[in-house]
Amino acid sequence: MNHQKIAMRSQACWQEAGSQRKSVDMTAASLMLIFCIVLGFQQVAIKGVADDISPLAQVALRSAIAGCLVGLLAYWRGLRWKTVKRHWVPGLLVGMGFAAEFSFVAWGLTYTLASHMSVFLYTAPIFAALGLHLWVPGEQLSLRQWWGVGLAFLGMVIAMAPSGAYSVDILIGDSLGLLAGLSWAATTVIIRKTSLSEAPAELTLSYQLSVTALLLLPVAAISGQLFSAKFTGLAMASLGFQSLVISFAALMLWFTLLRRYRASQLGVFSFLGPLFGVLFGTLLLNEPLSPNFMMGGGVILIGIVLVTR
Repeated sequence: MNHQKIAMRSQACWQEAGSQRKSVDMTAASLMLIFCIVLGFQQVAIKGVADDISPLAQVALRSAIAGCLVGLLAYWRGLRWKTVKRHWVPGLLVGMGFAAEFSFVAWGLTYTLASHMSVFLYTAPIFAALGLHLWVPGEQLSLRQWWGVGLAFLGMVIAMAPSGAYSVDILIGDSLGLLAGLSWAATTVIIRKTSLSEAPAELTLSYQLSVTALLLLPVAAISGQLFSAKFTGLAMASLGFQSLVISFAALMLWFTLLRRYRASQLGVFSFLGPLFGVLFGTLLLNEPLSPNFMMGGGVILIGIVLVTR
């Protein structure tokens, strides 16, 4: 009985904390812009060196490297095993969701273009907003915000609309990208619905990176992808960027913002990620930049203003 009272009291505290999160301000908007620029480069960084190191091996290695860095940072900030053990159930769930997300990304990039992967990966805010609206107090969207989400999604479709007929490989890769977006959204909802909502950002990220490394390193090794990797200068530079900037710094920033601001509003900024992804793909991978990209980008920005103003 006492355990039930404690659990109910804890849940009430998490709900109260969720309802007290701030709306996105100029500081959060600026940091989310930086975050989206970095993540927009992610697919290009993976795809650009796929001939040297397979996408799955890249994800496994960068998770292991960044996981060690986050673990050291967490220990330096006073995080101990007692705290880690207290959140092990939601931690395991978000770790599995994170591993699924980037497994789908890595797998999908062997079939489709980096720009296509950006489109379907960044459908995550749509699914996350729906999940948060249903299950997390304080994250309900108003009618105006729903219009903003709809406009942002429409703008993304316009900006990323493919030209010509889809091949079977492209369809497979795009479907895997959609599954990656669903996995990302699921981790966001789990974080906000469980005790991880108020846990240190280092703890959440440690769970995600460590579980991903523990699951994917053996897969990459058994499949031969890890041992066939060629660590060229470009491959090492890409792996270093993915480990230090994306998996460590950028994701630490994301979870820090997630604790302070409303996730449904932060998530809408992620619609900028595909725009940067296509831009970097055009400049570095020679992927085509269609006229509808500019028009769709304008619609996306309008949607963001409606949701966050």
